[in-house]
Amino acid sequence: MMKRYLYITLGLLAVGLGVLGVVVPGLPTTPFVLLASWLFYRSSPRLQQWLLSSWLGKYIRNYQQRGGMTVTQKAGAVGIMTTMVLLSAFVFIPAGSVARVIVLVAGFVGALTVIFFVPNAKNED
Repeated sequence: MMKRYLYITLGLLAVGLGVLGVVVPGLPTTPFVLLASWLFYRSSPRLQQWLLSSWLGKYIRNYQQRGGMTVTQKAGAVGIMTTMVLLSAFVFIPAGSVARVIVLVAGFVGALTVIFFVPNAKNED
């Protein structure tokens, strides 16, 4: 019983971090959403269904059905990440700041991760 509540709590935290990752450069969205899905699958069918029926569910279902992301999805994700990282680094963070370097490096690592480590979908639609 305690394990169930721990999984639900961690799943809700993962959803929160995933949603936050939509707007915070360097914070990934997909891994947190997939983690939340896994945690809810093992603890709460109701929360699993809620997640799958939310706007995040489309990405989970596509990932599960195809075994990865399509090239178009990867390009979109990298494009949005790049836009947000550059906007953050050069508009909101002062020049010469260590934070600027951290954001740029995190964005670069995130883009490389999506390109090279996230599996390509088995069937491109």
